[in-house]
Amino acid sequence: MHQPLENEANRQQTIQVLTQRGLTPMQLEVRENGKASQEVIFPWALASYNEQTVIIPLVKTKIGASQQELVSNSVQHLEYAFADGFKKLVTPKSKKIAVLKGNAQLEDKYIADIAKTLGEYYFIAPFTLDSVANNPKKTLQDLLSYHLIISAKPTEAFTENEKFVLDQHTMHGGKSLWLIDAVAMEKDSLYNEAGKNYAVGRDLNVTDLFFNYGFRINPVMIATPYSAPITLAIGDGSKSQFQHLNWPYSPLATATQNHPITNNINLVRFDFANPIDTLKNTVKKTILLETAPISRLEGTPREISLDLVTQPINPKDFKTEKQTLAVLLEGEFKSAFANRIKPFKTNNTKDKSAATKMIVIADGDVVKNDVVRNRPQELGFDRWTGKQYGNKEFLLNAVNYLLDDNGLINIRTKEIDVAFLNQEKIAREKTLWQLLNIGLPIALLAIFGFTFNYLRKKKYAA
Repeated sequence: MHQPLENEANRQQTIQVLTQRGLTPMQLEVRENGKASQEVIFPWALASYNEQTVIIPLVKTKIGASQQELVSNSVQHLEYAFADGFKKLVTPKSKKIAVLKGNAQLEDKYIADIAKTLGEYYFIAPFTLDSVANNPKKTLQDLLSYHLIISAKPTEAFTENEKFVLDQHTMHGGKSLWLIDAVAMEKDSLYNEAGKNYAVGRDLNVTDLFFNYGFRINPVMIATPYSAPITLAIGDGSKSQFQHLNWPYSPLATATQNHPITNNINLVRFDFANPIDTLKNTVKKTILLETAPISRLEGTPREISLDLVTQPINPKDFKTEKQTLAVLLEGEFKSAFANRIKPFKTNNTKDKSAATKMIVIADGDVVKNDVVRNRPQELGFDRWTGKQYGNKEFLLNAVNYLLDDNGLINIRTKEIDVAFLNQEKIAREKTLWQLLNIGLPIALLAIFGFTFNYLRKKKYAA
């Protein structure tokens, strides 16, 4: 008797918890009989264990996706979402991530969201390379205790001692995630009276290190019409309005193949990205993200002006070619210091690594979240357009893959085909199928009853 009331109370309590955590309902359009209606849903579930609660998303959104694609993506994502939520609750952390400091990487507030997300799965801590100058051996020994290093947009050059420490971390089987800007240019630097600034090449002194591993980041910028817009205030004083304008320097990257890292993720937004060249060696290379097949490369130094938004985009100004933005490297790496005098002596120097992995992304802003009123925002969310890009999901998948989190990765590779009804055909043939499913059984039953009564009367009349 009281079960429906208890279920409704639990539902209201769940909605209240979701609302308190800033998770608002979403509207879903439902079409029936050629008419459209709006349904309000809370597309999340709560899972609790040992006084800990996690939120599980049930709907997988994707920019530009139709409602059928939304449902299909959500169904494919459902098993992963629940497995991921349960893992957070019941699996203790074991692996350690070092976020490199000391080379003017992004401030903590700009990587706060991804650090918080990764902290739900792994131990994560800052690691400053400044100590290399005073005690390189101890710095190397300390770094070897971490399973993965992340370098988020360094802007100061690495010393030879620092490079050797990073190289030996790889040689000892350590994983690495590089987010590198080969061109010094920031979108914020354009918001001045002149509305322009100069993009110049950035030398981080790691070209030889990366070249030896099998890739090169070129110090040029990628421009493409398939990009995220820039939001500017157009007009004077109180009459100004925010407008979303074409901005070719914010490429939207797509997956090149059905890889577990990029399967079913949203578009990833870049800013002033650089192309990556892969070089021939024994390491396996997998291109994870690339631009649309219409792009151009612009050399540096170069003036970048906001006046560009007033100029129409001419497809003839672009070439029919894709540019690589993110690459996965797997295999046994050769040390960049092999057959060279080492910057300092260690007891266990290796010239060839065990089997290991690294991912390089040619833009540090991929990991950068916005900060509003000194509060970090969700990574990948554009507060001006309301769109959610796939930056956070891509980076989380990348780290899971690098740290051999095979359980979650294997679930992401599953493909589930969802069959949908043809709504137009349903509306067109609705009357026919109603007659077949309702009228025909009644007619057959009437014929059977009439025949049965006729035969019964005939039998007993005789």
